[in-house]
Amino acid sequence: MGSSMRLAGSVAIVMGAGSCAPGWGNGRATAVLFAREGARLVAVDKDPDALAETVRLVEAEGHGCTAETLDVRDEDAVADLVRRCIAVHGGVDVLHFNVGLGMPGAVTEISTADFRAQLDLNLVSLFIACRAVLPGMVERGRGVITAVGSTSGMRHPGHDHVGYSVSKAGMIQLMRQIAVCYGPHGIRANTLVPGLMATPLIEHRVAKHGKRGSLADLQETARRRVPLGHRGDGWDVAYAALYLASQEAKYVNGTELVVDGGFLAKSP
Repeated sequence: MGSSMRLAGSVAIVMGAGSCAPGWGNGRATAVLFAREGARLVAVDKDPDALAETVRLVEAEGHGCTAETLDVRDEDAVADLVRRCIAVHGGVDVLHFNVGLGMPGAVTEISTADFRAQLDLNLVSLFIACRAVLPGMVERGRGVITAVGSTSGMRHPGHDHVGYSVSKAGMIQLMRQIAVCYGPHGIRANTLVPGLMATPLIEHRVAKHGKRGSLADLQETARRRVPLGHRGDGWDVAYAALYLASQEAKYVNGTELVVDGGFLAKSP
């Protein structure tokens, strides 16, 4: 698909730009696509090796990329990253937040500490990132924030994942709050909501621990539960993220863009 340079001149921070295993996760695909579309890309991940592979893929296509290894839960590190980004590039136009990890279990099956850890990684870190970029966006009178949520934050996914589900639901409300409070400053905030996806996370982590079945079982689940009959992939998320970041979505604010093949529209 040819590039239309929809992000030409924009400074885009992609948090969670690596991948938990080889392949095209949501964050890696988004980072590469943003670079293809002309963004001055700042790729962020806590795994230096995964981040280096994303940078290699970006540079192999002839694009530039700044790599930043940090833990998004570290408020000082995130604030410093944004300050340096503003000093070098003049500002941040797009924050794309693609961070999250789940622990299986219902309320009585996980500890309070594990529940808090899920909120801290999946939701509080998003709050930290937004606090860091919003003042500069307000000063410039423009900006886009997109958080990658999950259909698990909108309905029970069919397996107990209470910490993950609650944190992803919180993402939606945080983006709505920002959309209302900061929309008058020219800032748009939305949640991108993937459904059942075929990413390295599924293949290399979820299928391997076996609690939700084999990879074949997970594919069969999608065939039964998704009207399109299959899982999506990282590029489906990336192209939705590109739309939300671009001027094509200039009147899209405070809402959720669901990328799920019809999963939420179908009764269980």
